[in-house]
Amino acid sequence: MAENSTNLFFMANLEDILNRNTSLIIMKQTILVTGGTGYIGSHTTVELQQAGYDVVIVDDLSNSNIDVLQGIEAITHIAPQFYQGSCNDEALVERIFTENPSITGVIHFAASKAVGESVQKPLMYYRNNILSLIVILEAMQRHGTRGIVFSSSCTVYGQPDELPVSENAPIKPALSPYGNTKQINEEIIRDTIHSGAGFRAVLLRYFNPIGAHPSALIGELPNGVPQNLIPYLTQTAAGIRKELSVFGNDYNTPDGSCIRDYINVQDLAVAHVAAIRRMLANQLEGENPEVFNVGTGRGVSVLELIKTFEAVTGVKVPHKIVGRRKGDIEQVWANAERVNQILGWHAHRDLGETLLSAWHWQQHLDQKKS
Repeated sequence: MAENSTNLFFMANLEDILNRNTSLIIMKQTILVTGGTGYIGSHTTVELQQAGYDVVIVDDLSNSNIDVLQGIEAITHIAPQFYQGSCNDEALVERIFTENPSITGVIHFAASKAVGESVQKPLMYYRNNILSLIVILEAMQRHGTRGIVFSSSCTVYGQPDELPVSENAPIKPALSPYGNTKQINEEIIRDTIHSGAGFRAVLLRYFNPIGAHPSALIGELPNGVPQNLIPYLTQTAAGIRKELSVFGNDYNTPDGSCIRDYINVQDLAVAHVAAIRRMLANQLEGENPEVFNVGTGRGVSVLELIKTFEAVTGVKVPHKIVGRRKGDIEQVWANAERVNQILGWHAHRDLGETLLSAWHWQQHLDQKKS
């Protein structure tokens, strides 16, 4: 009888403990997304939230808008926690980690990202892109964070010797300060891990993200004059810009314009979720960090892209051919076999669908202004 009473007492107390600590048992993993109100960061935040992660965003809004948070919440019905400020601010980054001890992983987007601008303002790019990563990695070490997914770029390959380019292709001298910061940051991550930092890393070398969320509630929204092709193209189609400049038609390509691997931004965001899931589940094998090219595996020229946009939207894009731009690579597209096989990720959305989503986003912005 006494034994039964003891068992009943134990079970009652166990039930009480479980009830009081349910939040601890089912606590979601929290991901810090730096640059989370930016173009790729906002789409990745949506995919993370829809995959069941809590998200903390830090962004200085230097190339994004606070209204993006409303778009994220409208899509997911979840408001991400937001800190406004630079990742170069050591005190702010320390506060974020201290106030959010559940942060288990980081996806690091925060960086200046325009090739042409980096040629004109190299010191700004080295300060913004390199120092911010160092501050984040130091905080991760102090707080025992399990891993980081780094937003890298195919620019680390320069002009590849062979196409499509695989992860085994040699890293070549960068053609722009922007590309050089990606190379340097990859080296910083490797050196930090090899020193015994205690965390894992995935480097996603992605190609050219374009398009917008199908809801048209978030998309690419640079401040000022766009430095990237698609927002300039859609603004030109909308009559905001007079005409689009195509930088060179004398490259060794079928129509003379540069060739890129254009990837839908939502597909790209899903790749980040796959990477963070693999990393936090301790599924990384062999090399640390792991490296993946994220692209469609198909090259598209600038002039072909303009024609496709005009075909799917029915809107003409005034454009002119101008001289080559410093830092531009002639042609590059991905060998995506590794990311397909190991991460189980594939690009699902075609170029026409992607360009149409970018146009719907531009129309949404125009409606908001009117």
